[in-house]
Amino acid sequence: MTALVWLRHDLRVRDNPALFKAAELGQGVVAVYVHCEAYVRLHTVAPVQLDFIRRHLHIMANSLAELNIPLELICVKSPKDIAPAVLQLARKWKVEHCFFNAEYPVNELNRDLAVNQLLRDEGILVKRCHDRCIVPPGMIRNGQGEPYKVFTAFKKKWLQTVMPVSMAPLGLPTAQPGAFVKPNVISAADIDALFAAHELRDLSSLWPAGEQEAYQRLDVFIERAINQYQERRDFPAIAGTSSLSPYFAVGSLSPRQAISAVLAHTQGEWEGGNAGASCWISELIWREFYQHVVVDYPKVCKRNAMQSHTEAFPWQYDKALFAAWCEGKTGIPIVDAAMRQLNATGWMHNRLRMVVAMFLTKNCQIDWRWGEDYFMSQLIDGDFAANNGGWQWSASTGTDAAPYFRIFNPISQSERFDSEGAFIRTWVPELAHLSNKQIHNPPKQLHYPAPIVDLSATRKSTIALFAQLPPERVSE
Repeated sequence: MTALVWLRHDLRVRDNPALFKAAELGQGVVAVYVHCEAYVRLHTVAPVQLDFIRRHLHIMANSLAELNIPLELICVKSPKDIAPAVLQLARKWKVEHCFFNAEYPVNELNRDLAVNQLLRDEGILVKRCHDRCIVPPGMIRNGQGEPYKVFTAFKKKWLQTVMPVSMAPLGLPTAQPGAFVKPNVISAADIDALFAAHELRDLSSLWPAGEQEAYQRLDVFIERAINQYQERRDFPAIAGTSSLSPYFAVGSLSPRQAISAVLAHTQGEWEGGNAGASCWISELIWREFYQHVVVDYPKVCKRNAMQSHTEAFPWQYDKALFAAWCEGKTGIPIVDAAMRQLNATGWMHNRLRMVVAMFLTKNCQIDWRWGEDYFMSQLIDGDFAANNGGWQWSASTGTDAAPYFRIFNPISQSERFDSEGAFIRTWVPELAHLSNKQIHNPPKQLHYPAPIVDLSATRKSTIALFAQLPPERVSE
């Protein structure tokens, strides 16, 4: 008997439920990574994230080899080719069990259903595990048996569900019998060839790959920054956040590993004992909340607003305004600095993600879907659920959305969270000579673009347009 483990966004050997359970059978495990070229285009996977995955696979192949688990690679053109290709590989290895960790958006769910059906028809037992969520979607419901639309209530129920449960992560899988491994070990060139049809962007100097790197970053964050996280997380010029989101996105670090490490630091206290740790755990619950949303409200996976009545908002499709935003040439220094950080590093500080998203949707009145797509095209930590949830929150179209009349003023945000202009000076050096006061709203005579929109006028216009929308129907 052979067990097949299908790797996706779970590129680690520790605390990997699918890999661990397959190895427990003790009768030989083979792992496979499937690359679908159409998925990359359909899901707008950033070149920097593709390269991050590539580098993780190099490490993963070696880690699996140490456990006597070979890694196979499959490359297909179209999603419809995935199930037949996996079946062919299962036949090659005489597979009797297939394990994989669940992914929740609609396209991924349909893909997994197709593979599940084809393998079961072949007599292969298929086991779907959960690793992206500690509490699987569907298990958290309100008193009426319905999913939550508001984060605060979700968080309360989530904590009630998980606090009595052990957060101890799974360890290394059992090493497989040495005689099982066949001599066709893949090479680094084989892995690189998997991505030959796509543009890659190597930012390994900023984002080294591997679960060991993720563990080290987690340890450093807990040791140096988590106690002050609540006070420091909103200031982009300081290292107040964990920088772990890319590792969560590709699965080289699991939420359970992260929370377990935090609880070890707080002596098991979830809330109250350490405000910084509790605040960071809350951010992890936000990520889980958005994973639940894509299951409970699959329309968000189909480019639809969570709040359907907001589809009537007259979004603009001004390509010139959008290009200025993408390039960091809006004339609003904090917005320009944030966008330049994104374009250069594949990452943006979370406070600034909200600032630039509200500016695009509420001041430029550009359709949030344009911003959502652009973020995915650039982010090394691109995750559909988290990105979609964040954009719909900012645009006031989604679950737990900001009220439409709550619109960040980017200049006020800049003055509050980058008061001395340190972040702006880093990314908009042409303004570095300005005073701490001027740098947030530069004088017009400078060789720096004037603001592309009037913040006050567009705020009033957006509020008026939202106020005119038809009310949301209760059934939605």
